[in-house]
Amino acid sequence: MITPSEISGLSQRILAGDARAIARAATLAENQPAAMEALRTALSAHAGRAMTIGITGPPGSGKSTLVDQLTQALRNEGKTVGIIAVDPSSPFSHGAILGDRIRMQRHYEDAGVFIRSMASRGRAGGVAEGARDVALVLDAAGSDVVLIETVGVGQQEVEISQIADVTVLVLSPGLGDDVQAMKAGIMEIADVFAINKSDMPGAERLEQEIRMMQSLGTEDERARAAPVRPIVASEGTGVADLLTAIRSVHKSSK
Repeated sequence: MITPSEISGLSQRILAGDARAIARAATLAENQPAAMEALRTALSAHAGRAMTIGITGPPGSGKSTLVDQLTQALRNEGKTVGIIAVDPSSPFSHGAILGDRIRMQRHYEDAGVFIRSMASRGRAGGVAEGARDVALVLDAAGSDVVLIETVGVGQQEVEISQIADVTVLVLSPGLGDDVQAMKAGIMEIADVFAINKSDMPGAERLEQEIRMMQSLGTEDERARAAPVRPIVASEGTGVADLLTAIRSVHKSSK
């Protein structure tokens, strides 16, 4: 059991940006809720500065590639980035079965990027237990931007909207995703739509379907319609424009 003095020392190290302390806090968030509650209390007054971006969408839409490219764009600006990658769980160990080192290898040794994989452990909603607390820790530790990539479970993956300042829904052609079928769930939480693999057949039609859906709303809903941006994440095409749209949405929500 972690003591109050240990919590105090850990919080001070986190505020100083100590990577080991951040990793320790992430482990507490996953495995020791009571200890995390005390740490949350110690850190809350120091959080609230980072922009938290949720990246969600169906499996295979290119979420990990987009997170990688957004991280690179932000690092090129000199921004520090915290990444929470929520992965499917092993049925044996209950740990994450995809490693952050595999997906974010070029950022792994960058001191300006902190990456944490978290296992979903079967949790509905696409976000791991403790992800909100890890985002708070990264914020308090000085990250300019926190990126949270959800596990990619489908249209009920809506919990991210309660954590992120801006939720980006990544869609791509050829996945068999029908916009109308998704409307009642994940489509409604999008603050920004990213049409990935926009150089592929069907991308233009997918964008048209989204815009058509938006046109059916009320006048107020049409005025607040989420921006739609075509990208090719594997090449970095359109990522700068997408980041501009994300910042615009974040600014207007304040």
